[in-house]
Amino acid sequence: MTNQNDHFLKRFFKGVIIALGFILPGVSGGVLAAILGIYERLLGFMAHFRQRFKQDFWYFVPVGLGGIVGIALLSAPLEFLLAKAQVIVLWGFAGAIIGTLPSLMQTASAKTPRDRTDYLWFFGTLLISSGLLYFMSDIFGPLPANFGGFIVAGVLIALGVLVPGLSPSNLLLILGLFTPMLTGFKQFDLLGVYLPIALGGLLAMALFSKAMDYLLRRFHSRVYHFILGIVVASTILILVPNPHAAESISYAGATLSTYLVSGVALIAGSLLGYWMSRLELKYK
Repeated sequence: MTNQNDHFLKRFFKGVIIALGFILPGVSGGVLAAILGIYERLLGFMAHFRQRFKQDFWYFVPVGLGGIVGIALLSAPLEFLLAKAQVIVLWGFAGAIIGTLPSLMQTASAKTPRDRTDYLWFFGTLLISSGLLYFMSDIFGPLPANFGGFIVAGVLIALGVLVPGLSPSNLLLILGLFTPMLTGFKQFDLLGVYLPIALGGLLAMALFSKAMDYLLRRFHSRVYHFILGIVVASTILILVPNPHAAESISYAGATLSTYLVSGVALIAGSLLGYWMSRLELKYK
């Protein structure tokens, strides 16, 4: 009995740690799952849910519970930091994402050499996604922080696990859902925030897990250069004030010390992101 409890607690605390990757921009839940040794089993469970249900469902129950607790614990301090030091925190987030780019570029050309089409995919995705993300509120209207909006957030969070290198939190920042999501997590809003995010995550896993597996096997380099374009575009837009966005960085009132500390945060975040991405390559 004691040994079983130890196993339960180990998986619970793994879930707490993996939760950091769901709400910290630049930190990947997939990376943390790989470091903790459950990445491949998790992806197998998502891609073959019916076949693996009996084998893996109860294994991941404590991981899921730990993830809920980890999100609830981290949300309050992160919301506080964004309210009190938004510029510094967002520059640190951007640095963490930048730090993962060398590893992502290395992975993109791991199976086939980079060619002209890859460059076209990258720059085309960079330009198109920059425009779409910047003017998204004008094109599609604001994305409300309600049940439907949080289903979209759940889809993006799940894609952050399914799609290697994609950080969902920077997209949520641009869409204006990040701070409302943190508030709901902090208040432990089970029906208004946790439930729709869980539903969106399950929907994404059901719809995209096998498709992503197929695309990565058939078009590995193209998919990764597409991801690179989105990652670079969304990272740039985190640092650019956007009057069209519901939630955007503001440099009003920033002082010289703000910019200096933001520069330090950018460098520290880059080093952290680089270290995390190297760990993923080592343990995945």
